[in-house]
Amino acid sequence: MKRTGITLAVIFALGIAVGGLGQQRLSAQPEPVTRTVLLRTDVVGAEGKEAVVVFAEIAPGATTGKHWHAGQEIAYILEGSLSMTMEGKPAVTFKPGEALQQTPQQVHEGQNASTTAPVKILAFYIADKGQPLTTAVPK
Repeated sequence: MKRTGITLAVIFALGIAVGGLGQQRLSAQPEPVTRTVLLRTDVVGAEGKEAVVVFAEIAPGATTGKHWHAGQEIAYILEGSLSMTMEGKPAVTFKPGEALQQTPQQVHEGQNASTTAPVKILAFYIADKGQPLTTAVPK
């Protein structure tokens, strides 16, 4: 009888632990925006400037939040549909195969127009060396 009670207690404890881990896994949300720097290099002939190539992915339905870039940004949409709002201008939607550019310090916000598929972007920056590529705009 005592052995049965211990066995049931162990099974119960394991069930709680596995259930808790399963709940964490199911409720884990992906990062809304991920950025991976693919290349960072000095710009020859432009003292203090660097070129940076970034792969960015915006989760379904996610937004980048309002932000700006210290340098020139040129982006190419690989997959998905991106709705871009630039401060003082109406939203524009970019689809795969389309490119866009942002001038330095232009406040803008991107939103994934899909609730099921990510937006994948290849972005190129020419910026002052040592400066952050992206700066969030406080709400």
